[in-house]
Amino acid sequence: MPMTKPKVFVTRQIPEEGARLIREFCQAEFWPENLPPDYETLKSKVPGLDGLLCLLTDTIDSSLMEAAGPGLKVISNHAVGYDNIDVPAATQRGIPVGNTPGILTDTTADFAFALLLGAARRLVEGDQFTRAGKWKTWDPMGMLGVDIHQATLGIVGYGRIGQAVARRAAGFEMQILYVDPACPQENEPDENGAICVDLETLVARSDFITIHTPLNEATYHLFDRELFSKMKPSAILVNTARGPIIDPDALYWALSEGVIAHAALDVTDPEPIPEASPLLTLNNIIITPHIASASQATRGKMALYAAHNLIAGLKGERLPYCVNPVVYDSDKTSN
Repeated sequence: MPMTKPKVFVTRQIPEEGARLIREFCQAEFWPENLPPDYETLKSKVPGLDGLLCLLTDTIDSSLMEAAGPGLKVISNHAVGYDNIDVPAATQRGIPVGNTPGILTDTTADFAFALLLGAARRLVEGDQFTRAGKWKTWDPMGMLGVDIHQATLGIVGYGRIGQAVARRAAGFEMQILYVDPACPQENEPDENGAICVDLETLVARSDFITIHTPLNEATYHLFDRELFSKMKPSAILVNTARGPIIDPDALYWALSEGVIAHAALDVTDPEPIPEASPLLTLNNIIITPHIASASQATRGKMALYAAHNLIAGLKGERLPYCVNPVVYDSDKTSN
């Protein structure tokens, strides 16, 4: 008799590169809607699952894992970040959690720099100005932005993506500062010319600040009124990391009162941004719908990584990209 395929639930439609592998190996249900399942719906889908492939929009907590039952072998997150998953709860149950690191690096860095350029040179405002029929002549005082070349860039979080942004900034001859827990002891400029400083120095000196740090207790609402007040009034802030790193009320205050000049966000708090958010009334902010990794090639690779993690977990093999490898040292797993 043929073996029964493992039962999995995929919380959204994903690119075919990964979906095809999952359908071949698994008895898979893919959530068909554009919007994600709400928590209670998701909870109703998990009992009896062998594997779960989720997105950053899905809350995977201890209660949901409990509802899934003891047969849940793997949780594969279709994202680099995994703050949507209670990883300690998964570890306690011996469940490996996978993510998709590395492949998003250059695509996200490209987009962060696109936001920086767009804000500095007022690209969105210029497009809207033209579409509104306001472009009547070449104006020597019109749409004046700020230069990127030879300006000072502050990078908050100097992991893969932060370093990739630094490589791009070096091409613009920018002075690069960064803050990161892993500052070198001998603080010499690295191969990108970047120097590690403390956060207060970074915000005080930077013309542009771009955020690439994980969301955790230390970084939640890191950018608050106090920090904004230490920034240059000409500063431009970019965030492609996680929305809650910025306090949205403090950001509105900073932008509306001229404490800083401009912001460009690909992530918001909450997400998606509410239609009634006062940030949407401002013309010195760009907000995009979490699309920093949205190139065809990168999203396809994400789906492939997520599928490989899922299938490895279902086979009882070590996940290629595991965020809690301690589970393999535990007698709670079969490895």
